[in-house]
Amino acid sequence: MKKYHSIKELMEMAEEAQVSPGIIACKLEAELSNRSYEDVWQQMDQTIPVFMKSIRHGLGDKKKSSSGLVGGDARRLYDKEPLLLGRLAKRAAAYAVATAEANAKMMCIVACPTAGSCGIVPAVVAAVGEHIGAKREDYTRALFTAGAIGHVVAENACIAGAVGGCQAECGTAAGMAAAAAIDLLGGTTEQMKNAIALALKNLLGLACDPVAGLVEVPCVKRNGFEAVHTLVAVEMAMAGIQSQIPVDEVIQAMDEIGKLMPASIRETSLAGLAMTETGQKIAQQMSENHK
Repeated sequence: MKKYHSIKELMEMAEEAQVSPGIIACKLEAELSNRSYEDVWQQMDQTIPVFMKSIRHGLGDKKKSSSGLVGGDARRLYDKEPLLLGRLAKRAAAYAVATAEANAKMMCIVACPTAGSCGIVPAVVAAVGEHIGAKREDYTRALFTAGAIGHVVAENACIAGAVGGCQAECGTAAGMAAAAAIDLLGGTTEQMKNAIALALKNLLGLACDPVAGLVEVPCVKRNGFEAVHTLVAVEMAMAGIQSQIPVDEVIQAMDEIGKLMPASIRETSLAGLAMTETGQKIAQQMSENHK
């Protein structure tokens, strides 16, 4: 099987074989790793309980993280009757915050694609899957699809905040989650390409400016925002709305923007929220607490 190096190539391979991009990804991984398709599939399948457990633990543990900056907000959001958001969107936001809070409390999570953006993919996949009554195999296939998108972005741009800002982390995660959601919904490859492009291009230029150098503020709540952002992209794509800029060109643009970003807003905590008056006070307090 030939390798894919772009979203266009991946989707063409899926169309030709008349299967989900996730199936292509699993087959290629099996071939490249010299393992059976079933073995590779099972390895991905085993991540699903970890995803779900991180959501449950994040919702169930109301305690603050060791820094005292985050904790308990996922449960507050989950328990609150929705005022403006639909139930699915609010659940996705709560799940994303829960997973990110679990990460801040050193619980077990799946970094997909990074720890700082760990809540977006599981939240969207879980919320959409629950909404449509997805089967276990559907979740597994959708995660392979998400992984394939992350692989292409990593090859052609970056997924690390230190390299490309938070657009590289949360932007990539949103694109991955959008593809997974379209897969779960039985959408077309064209809808998938548009959903990825819409999700990613509307996060271009997003700074990575963690307060006190911790993956907590603004990272935890940002996961909740981007989970809902992803659902908007999916809703648009499923309605037939197209991205005027093709998805692979959006990825190229992200790479260019990341290279143009100053180091101060690429995870160094030297600008943005980290250097606000309150941000500096928090950093100083953290420093004193660890002396």
